[in-house]
Amino acid sequence: MKEIKKLINTIMFVTGTALVLLAVFSLLFNIKIPFVPYIFEIFVANIVIIFGLYLRWKFEIPNIILECLVDISYIIAVLAVFGLIFDWYSAVPIWLLVVMAVVIYIFTMIISVTKIKRDAKELNKLLRTRQEKQADNAS
Repeated sequence: MKEIKKLINTIMFVTGTALVLLAVFSLLFNIKIPFVPYIFEIFVANIVIIFGLYLRWKFEIPNIILECLVDISYIIAVLAVFGLIFDWYSAVPIWLLVVMAVVIYIFTMIISVTKIKRDAKELNKLLRTRQEKQADNAS
C-alpha cells in the first residue's frame, strides 16, 4: 500500500511538473496550445491555495470538523474567485470545481494521515529499540 501511495504521489507530481513545463515552453517559443493558459491559471490558483493553507495551519483549530470546513471553504473561495477572474465557468460549472476541491482535499488528508501513522510506527519502533538497548546496558 505504501508503494502504491508513493507511486500515485510521484505520478501526480511528474504530471503537474510536465504540464507546467509544457506551458512555459509554449509561452517561450510562442507555440499555440489551446489549454496552456488554463495550466498557468490552475498553477497560480494552487500556489494561492497552498500558501493560504500553510498560513492557516499556523493556527490550531481545536475541532477537526471545523478545521476541515475552514480549509475546504478557503479552497472553494479561491477557486470561485479564480473562476470569475479567468472565466472558468464558461467551460466548467462551479459545482464541478467544488466537487474537485473536496475530493482533492480528502485525498490529501488521507495521504497525510497515512504518513503520520507510518512516521509514528517508525518512531515507536526506534523508541522500543532504544529502550531495549538501555535495558541491556543496565543489566
